[in-house]
Amino acid sequence: MPKADRNARQQPLKEVGPVAMEADEAAVEPLPDKPKFAPLANGDKQAGGDAKVEFRRVPVPQHRMTPLKTAWMELYKPITDNLKLDMRMNLKTKKVEIKTTPQTTSSDALQKAADFVHAYLLGFEIRDAIALLRLDDLYVECFEIKDVKTLRGEHLSRCIGRLAGKDGKTKFTIENATRTRIVLADTRIHILGSFQNIRVARDALCALILGSPASKVYSKLRSTCARLNDS
Repeated sequence: MPKADRNARQQPLKEVGPVAMEADEAAVEPLPDKPKFAPLANGDKQAGGDAKVEFRRVPVPQHRMTPLKTAWMELYKPITDNLKLDMRMNLKTKKVEIKTTPQTTSSDALQKAADFVHAYLLGFEIRDAIALLRLDDLYVECFEIKDVKTLRGEHLSRCIGRLAGKDGKTKFTIENATRTRIVLADTRIHILGSFQNIRVARDALCALILGSPASKVYSKLRSTCARLNDS
């Protein structure tokens, strides 16, 4: 890089006047209006000329194959009759395959159907999982006991028993208070409900995992639910 001259560096900076505009402001043309595109109708043709077909594949665990066969028609009818989707079981890959049809009207029907089948495979009853098809603000959250606290052996067994309670009393109490549904599958916990209710139920379950007595969790749950109902 060439060195600057010492005399040139000592000279004061000269003020530069405003640069002349190439075009007068009055001569600038206004911007064109934003284009307005009509919404795509269901079943519009793509460039190839075929209707757009979307797929969802839900893997089936081995221990849920028999319950799936037993309740297949109860899963099949809401998806095909109400959502106008196609559904089949691929025995080679052990996955439930769902796809759209020209009669499908809702854009989120495919995702709802996949969530419905996935919720049943996690262990929820059909009458609870079918709420995912009817309501828009329901979700399924899953976590493990070791995500909250590392437990092994008899400590883990006592923790699972503390979550369920005698004859499932603790689990049913949390479900009824928070308007959620809970599935205890070994060390995994699945919660079905709205976002706010899932948070309240998760906090109660985490307190039980950390060792809080059920009576203390009930009292805190009662005050939290009362505050939610007032709001």
